[in-house]
This record gives sequence, C-alpha cells and structure tokens, in this order.
Amino acid sequence: MSKELSYTIEEVSQLLKVSKLTIYDLVKKGELPVFRVGRQMRMDAKDLEMYINNNKSSTSPVPVAEPHRNDVKDSLNLVISGQDMVLDILGQQIEKDSSYKTLRSNKGSLSGLISMYNGDSDIVSLHMFDGDTGEYNLPYIKKILVGYPYILLNLVSRKAGLYVKKGNPLDLTNWTDLKQKDLAIINRERGSGARILLDEQLRIHKIPSKNLKGYDKEETNHLSVASAVSAGIADVGVGIEKAAKIVGIDFVPLITERYDLVILKSPKNEQLINIVKRILSSNPFQAEIKALGDYDISQTGSIIYETY
Repeated sequence: MSKELSYTIEEVSQLLKVSKLTIYDLVKKGELPVFRVGRQMRMDAKDLEMYINNNKSSTSPVPVAEPHRNDVKDSLNLVISGQDMVLDILGQQIEKDSSYKTLRSNKGSLSGLISMYNGDSDIVSLHMFDGDTGEYNLPYIKKILVGYPYILLNLVSRKAGLYVKKGNPLDLTNWTDLKQKDLAIINRERGSGARILLDEQLRIHKIPSKNLKGYDKEETNHLSVASAVSAGIADVGVGIEKAAKIVGIDFVPLITERYDLVILKSPKNEQLINIVKRILSSNPFQAEIKALGDYDISQTGSIIYETY
C-alpha cells in the first residue's frame, strides 16, 4: 500500500473490504485522517498503513458506543441519526453555518425515531413505508412521538427496490417475484427503513417471511446488502439505487421513497430548525446533493408536516 500516495474513500473501503459508510464513520470519529482535494476526501497511504498496524494487536473488535444525547453536556452538540451520505453534507453545513458540533448515529429509521422519543437524538432521518396508507414516515411519527410537537422536512427523494446480480439472471421485476422457489435473500436489520419496506410489501402481497430463504440473515447498511448480492451470498436484497451503482450490480426500482428529517419543536430547538430549513433550501446545498446523482431534490426543504 505504501507505493500509493493517497486513496479515495471508495478505494479505502475496497482495500479494507468494508462499506464506505464504515469509512465515513471512522473519519468522523477522527480515527482515519483525511485531506480534501476540492470536494473529494483523500487519505494518505501512510495514515492508512498506521491505522491497520495500530489495530492488528486487538484480538476482538472494540464496540463503538452510539452517541447518547443525555450524556452530552455541551448543549451545542447535535446527534444526527441515519446513514445516508447526504447527512454528512448536512452535518458539515450545520457546523459551517453555526456553533453546533454534529455527531452521527447509524441507527435505522425506526430505531432513530425511538431514540428521539427517549431524548437521545436531535435530528432523525426517516424512510418508513406504511402499507395501509401508501405514505412515508408520518404514520409512524404520529404513533411514536405522542405528546411531542415536531416538524417534518423533506431531505431528498430516492428510488428504492431490489438489488440483483448483473444481468438480473432470475428476471426479478416486482415484489411478487420474491415468491420464487429457492430464492436467497439478504435482509436489513430490524428498525431500518429498508426492512420495514420489505416487511410491508411481504404483508401486502401475502408472502410469508418464513418462506424466504435468508430472511433471518441481516446486514446493517445498504452497501453491505448490495455487496452480499454482488458476492453471490444472496440473489436479492432491498435497498436504494445509489448503493447498487457504488457496488456495481443491477437495480430494479420499485418505489420512490421520501427521505425526511424530523426535529422536535421547542424553544431550545428553534434556532436549529431555522438553520436546517435555511440549509435545505439553499442553492449550494441542493447543488451538492444533485451532483451526487440518484437523488431527487424537487421537494428538498419543504415542510411535509408540522404540529402547532
């Protein structure tokens, strides 16, 4: 590795055989130093080598604790819950435009919403499909944030569907194709938006989860699910289009999901809400998201719902 001067985040993820989200998390925690060339983050080969050597002596992985809002004494610290790389851009912009310091929690949508109810998250990103109404997010928020005033803002919209192998050899084109005999699936963890989407579609189409080979095998992010399909561990997984393109597999779009942000309304959060609304509606932020590709920003910054 020392022959190379530096690596991109994607190259580091390939070298370490982990997802880009894992690398971004290590960078955020300060465990992997990076430098920027324009908008691109790069890592010195010697820093990567040092990180690998420093972790060789560890006989077992060291658990990384989720940031706990109640343990944060500085009121200017924010916990943003979610995994999408768009949240990294939002966090950077919040820090640039204010005195807030952002921390990231990689909880799934439902788990993040419960953490907000318990006072452990400040901004929660959501993409939870409700099969009874066909609506995203709000049906769940109304049931969980009982007694709390809140505002729901759109971050982006994006395509969700099936990860399939190159060429789609099993010709999977819709949810009912998951009934195919001996089809192997790789699932997301409980509490994630992708898991909720799959479970709701199975319920709607009357497909027993017990009939799905691999239903109990779970990964904790979109890239890991896509990678499992790419490696032949599974025939199909559920996730977003962006991860399929990063990994290099085919994608069958089945639904456009609304990826929203919820923030509790309180006198303390009034400034935060105004900052987030201003950032989401700004041309520079939307231009940066658009440049990533595979995100629809037509509703970005719009108020989906607000209690009074």
